Formats: sequence, structure tokens, C-alpha cells
Amino acid sequence: MRINEYVPDSSIFDFNKTVQGSNVSSNISAGNTISDDAKIDGDTDTDSSISDFSSMLKSKLDEVNRQQLQADNSTQELIEGDRTDIHNVMLDTEQAKMSLELAVQIRNKLVDAYQELNRTQL
Repeated sequence: MRINEYVPDSSIFDFNKTVQGSNVSSNISAGNTISDDAKIDGDTDTDSSISDFSSMLKSKLDEVNRQQLQADNSTQELIEGDRTDIHNVMLDTEQAKMSLELAVQIRNKLVDAYQELNRTQL
């Protein structure tokens, strides 16, 4: 499987499912009780903010995938001789590379934040 053919699995964004046999579901339920206790009148609905965040994250991952595909197509066209502008091919490739690096850094920050939350004593 080539990286440009990767399609993100949208099931990872479903926060309402619980994981059987792990402490993730207990951490989520503990977080829900804390958030219920800490709610102040006028707060926004957390379910809508979770779905907004997950849809935004999915759309950005789709955009990274689209840029990877565009760079791959540009390179393939250059190799086949259909394109002669190597400058634009390199721009497409570098843009795709930078967006992928940014996505990896964001993923690493999210994983670090999740691990930090798991280490937090309640």
C-alpha cells in the first residue's frame, strides 16, 4: 500500500464508543463526571464541540491526503513527459511534504496530551 492511497478510518473519531477491557472507558466516564460537575450555565454543548473537532480533523486529514495525491500525480506526469514545469512539480511535492509533517506533529501532540491526561491523578 502506498502512502498516497491511504484513506483515514473515520471510526477513530467516534468518541461515544467505549473500549471494552481497558481503562479508556473509565477515564472517559471519569472525565464526563468531572465535566458535568464543572459545567457553568451558558456553556456550549460538549457533544457538538466534539463532533465539530472530529469533522474538522477529518477534513484536514482529507486535505493532506489530497495534497499527497496531487504531488504524486504531478510527479507521475513529469516522469511520463506530460509536464515540463519541474518547478510546479517540486512546489506540489514540498507542499505535500510539509502538510504531512505538520499532520504528524499534530498527531504526536495529541498523543502526548492524551498520555498526560492518563497520568493525571484525580
